[in-house]
Amino acid sequence: MNTTHDRSKKILNAIVQDYIQTAEPVSSRAIAVKYPMGLSPATIRNIMAELEDQGYLAQPHTSAGRVPTDKGFRLYIDSLGALDEPLNEQKELIRKSCETPANMEAALMDTARALSILTNCAGLMFVPKRESFVIKRISMLPVDRTSIMAVFVSTRGLVQTRVIRLDAGSSTLSLESASNYLNSIASGLTMRELRAKIVEEMRDVKNLYDELLAGALKLGAMAADETAEDGLYVEGKVNIFEQPEFRADFERMKKLFAAFEEKNLLLKILDKSVEESGIHIYLGSESLVSEFEGLSFVTAPYARGGETIGALGVVGPVRMDYARIIPLVDYTAGLLCKVFQ
Repeated sequence: MNTTHDRSKKILNAIVQDYIQTAEPVSSRAIAVKYPMGLSPATIRNIMAELEDQGYLAQPHTSAGRVPTDKGFRLYIDSLGALDEPLNEQKELIRKSCETPANMEAALMDTARALSILTNCAGLMFVPKRESFVIKRISMLPVDRTSIMAVFVSTRGLVQTRVIRLDAGSSTLSLESASNYLNSIASGLTMRELRAKIVEEMRDVKNLYDELLAGALKLGAMAADETAEDGLYVEGKVNIFEQPEFRADFERMKKLFAAFEEKNLLLKILDKSVEESGIHIYLGSESLVSEFEGLSFVTAPYARGGETIGALGVVGPVRMDYARIIPLVDYTAGLLCKVFQ
């Protein structure tokens, strides 16, 4: 589209805004009535036909109005000017979600839930892989007579926990001594490196000597087990399936549900956000993950001390309200940077 054609851009923007609200094809008459521009429905219809020829609109049925394509949405998003800040009550809900929970994991889950509530989409929160988790400190804390909790704190301030079930021989082990020993070998290592270190230490301890070391290493091996999942939290998936464009299409809904169960598909998109600063918007056809066609992602990284430690975002239908959602995602990322500094 020639950017000097202001009328065409205004009509496209009006169609996108109407489609966001209604999820229905938009007619030229509706644009003439709802968005007065001093143009007749016939003139608007001709401009809509031009926009369709240029790939910005599509006509689902011969007698129906038009709907924006991904190309049309992209032009609309790129032409958005300065956006309004989130409302005070929206900011308050996000602040409570970030700041109230006792640990980082709870804060991330609650924040994803808050984004889901505020946007009527699904909220996403991602902490990078455990392999990038560099250990600063380990604590072993009693839970009850048969289990303990291993608490790993990273050099970036991330916290990961693991509940370990004890066998009968471990009940007399000093957790303080075990923590001290594990800290002496674990500081500065990733989880993968710690597992390798424990294997090496166990080999050396085999021939000897100290039951304490053997017990501590056994606890460490259990705590650093690589079966733990990456820190990906998804809240509010049902919001997507309740959208009209998916609710009436059972096969499409099944495919999307299966895609959400494959965490590595979501990670492909969120990994991009960790690598670059700023807001990222991936429309269905642009996400490089064909399983999510028909959905859009609005994501942003969050940092600690200037270093990116994760990503958050919202996923919903391509016709999501970008003018409202982009500021919410941006505000949340900025707030997490402050909370985890």
